[in-house]
Amino acid sequence: MTNYETLYILKPDLEEEKKDALVAKFSEIITSNGGTVTKTDEWGKRKLAYPINYINDGYYVLTYFSADSELPAELERNFKISDDVIRYIVVNLDKE
Repeated sequence: MTNYETLYILKPDLEEEKKDALVAKFSEIITSNGGTVTKTDEWGKRKLAYPINYINDGYYVLTYFSADSELPAELERNFKISDDVIRYIVVNLDKE
């Protein structure tokens, strides 16, 4: 199992229940595909470095997890199809 971290930014105008549901959904994708979530850290609403599609703020979520090498592609696919995710990145922590 490889260690990864993912940082994704959600739209800032989402309701609290919707934010919690999305964070739970992405964690469920990790666990249902054989991975384990080590830590999820919700940073909250922050100003973006530059506007993205006329949005100036975002809700940041950082998640550490361990999984096989196929899982990050599946997670990125789900980030892409979600309309509420502004940006995302998945980083392999073991390549250093």
